[in-house]
Amino acid sequence: MRFIADLHIHSKYSRATSREMSPESIWKWAQLKGITVIGTGDFTHPKWFQELNEKIAPAGSGLFKLKKEFQKDDIPDSCKGDVSFLLSAEISCIYSKNGKTRKIHSIIFAPDFKDAARINASLAKIGNLAADGRPILGLDAKELLKIVLDASPDAMLVPAHAWTPHFGIYGSASGFDSIKESFAGLSNYIYGIETGISSDPWMNWQIPELDNRSILSFSDAHSLPKMGREATVFSLQKEILSYIQLIKAIRTGEQLWGTIEVNPNLGKYHATGHRNCKVCLSPADALKVNNICPQCRSKLTVGVDQRIEALADPDRPLGFKPKNAKAFASLIPLSELIASLFGKAVASKAVFAEYYKLIKAFGSEFNILLSASQSELEKYTTSQLVDVIL
Repeated sequence: MRFIADLHIHSKYSRATSREMSPESIWKWAQLKGITVIGTGDFTHPKWFQELNEKIAPAGSGLFKLKKEFQKDDIPDSCKGDVSFLLSAEISCIYSKNGKTRKIHSIIFAPDFKDAARINASLAKIGNLAADGRPILGLDAKELLKIVLDASPDAMLVPAHAWTPHFGIYGSASGFDSIKESFAGLSNYIYGIETGISSDPWMNWQIPELDNRSILSFSDAHSLPKMGREATVFSLQKEILSYIQLIKAIRTGEQLWGTIEVNPNLGKYHATGHRNCKVCLSPADALKVNNICPQCRSKLTVGVDQRIEALADPDRPLGFKPKNAKAFASLIPLSELIASLFGKAVASKAVFAEYYKLIKAFGSEFNILLSASQSELEKYTTSQLVDVIL
């Protein structure tokens, strides 16, 4: 059975995040999207940790279910599905290493509340976990990995949006040139990376140290409609769906079908540039100006495309594909497709009405984007929107 997992989202306790990001609403939107396993996000935040304890219950598999009393019956019958939660959080580590300030974000997964509580207790000694759903800690990412592994051998750390210039392990502004440089003797415990919206598998396949690591994609959603914007597809039998099976798939690459991606050109950090001056350059053009803004002479932010080009194996041009490479699908969220055709904001009532009409007919957003045929779609919407979707 193939199913879709989005294991990196945020709660209402993270900065710049919708107040609607509650367990009940996350559970509902996972079904509208077609997501089977969803991360809780932010389990390090005391209030969110308490709310999770109150509203989700262990399913006996290392995964969790929303308790019956919090399940609302306002989901179209066609969209209803079995949704499991997995305990997850994101940590922002800001520290100095090898003479450079590092700002590395990591996702952590825990198999149960006891292990998550152990992680929280260790991190609370370092910083204020109540300040933000994604806490900022003066902690080396390697030391964070030690804390995660000490809490449970089944807990896992995955570098988040690995290529983001300011907050990724490979980031041009504050990252490292390799996983080994960051994690040293513990680098073998990094089984995969989250690639981020500004890169796709083709780009990551140029980096040899990722050959035996899983390429993962998740949404990093700060609002409900952004859930599943990027995701990872697993191939597991439903009757053995468990935390351990998911972690094993990430560790080994087995039973990992691949990822759902947004075209990296749509990522705000894909190209090198300077937002204030509206400068956006290819790697070659950026090098011609020495990564200096031609408008104001300030330093450009070196984008993901240029950074990957700098770290890529010279024998691996874009288009190289490793033997064990997984599949991926490149999509654009349905609401954004509708908004582009209607000429309206994604959050507008007209866009949501069309979105809701379609998912009610087809069962979920991913079913529309991945499976629906032209003839099926034409029964429910205009030929123009059918063309855009296809």
